[in-house]
Amino acid sequence: MSLRPGTPRLLRQMNDRAALELLVAHGPLTRGELGELTGLSRVTSGQLLARLEERGLVTTAGERPGGRGPNAALYAVDPTSAYVAALEVLPDSVTAAVADITGEVMAEVTVDPTEAADPVGIVRNAVLRACATASVDLARLRCFVIGTRGVVDPATGDVRYSFDLPAWHVGVLAGLRAGLGESVVIENDVNLVALAEQAYGVAMGVDDFVVLWTGVGQGLGVMLGGRLHRGISGGAGEVGWLPVPGEPLPADVTDPQSGSFQRLVGNTALAEIAAGHGLAAAPVADLVRTAVATGNSGFLEDLAGRLAVGVAAVAVVLDPGLVVLSGDIGRAGGWELARRVEEAVARVCPSRPAVAVTQVEGNPVLRGALVAALDQAREQVFSSTV
Repeated sequence: MSLRPGTPRLLRQMNDRAALELLVAHGPLTRGELGELTGLSRVTSGQLLARLEERGLVTTAGERPGGRGPNAALYAVDPTSAYVAALEVLPDSVTAAVADITGEVMAEVTVDPTEAADPVGIVRNAVLRACATASVDLARLRCFVIGTRGVVDPATGDVRYSFDLPAWHVGVLAGLRAGLGESVVIENDVNLVALAEQAYGVAMGVDDFVVLWTGVGQGLGVMLGGRLHRGISGGAGEVGWLPVPGEPLPADVTDPQSGSFQRLVGNTALAEIAAGHGLAAAPVADLVRTAVATGNSGFLEDLAGRLAVGVAAVAVVLDPGLVVLSGDIGRAGGWELARRVEEAVARVCPSRPAVAVTQVEGNPVLRGALVAALDQAREQVFSSTV
């Protein structure tokens, strides 16, 4: 079979896309610098930049002094060429952020979900408020990514079920798209945390890793071959249901607190073992911080041993190489807890994954939603330049 050579239009499109990605990644570049990074001649780079500037995708961003001759013009992706919205929906709050195409966050707002009666109204209110704060018209948003607790069907993109957000169910996506456009995406919150960890955190450059989210509920974000693994039904990562020795199997799978691993490491269980180690009653994350600060090794060893049960089960099935502790408890335990979990896993598991603490700053769900939204928006904007 003979291969057809690329057409001039296709080659221009590929070069344009590569140039735009480089401008996003490396900041303002001169025509010469862009040529060096792309392998294009100065003439071709100049033509490319002129074309992108004419389409409103690139703008001049100052000058770079040279040794001899005139200063070289700097070019950057025009931040006003497109915008995205990212949201985290919780039972008691909705946080929305608006960012430009370069990833610069223009505004972030948190609203009360009771201000509207349904998910469509809740999301629309939050996005409109964020847009008003950012002085960006709603019509200029290219993509909306919503992070929420619950299982999202990979085939339809709709929420299959969410235990603590009962209004988020099959049919919500269609309503959101009717009100905001076809670019609305709903994603499981811990999956978005994994995207944020890959883009900004300790898993940068790592293709195979998992994020263990420990807090009110337990979740697992699975990244295999550099891509999220969601499972056939979207249920990959529902680690709270993992059967574990010594804990009863759930009698009612509609009760999210009845999962065996959830019983082992949930707030009720951790509060009980904290009391047994002499820690005064407090929110569980505060108990973990106190244990780290005071060197309460007994409590930390018990906590690490319980978390290691889940990590070891994941390790023998997926062998991810890296496990990232996140969520309220993972953050509170820090590297001291991570070290103990890694050692506990090594005692019961033939493979020994590295265990690390999340390095994502700020709201990890929101940051992951921005990663996903920007990927989609750039795919739209950067792929249609000619």
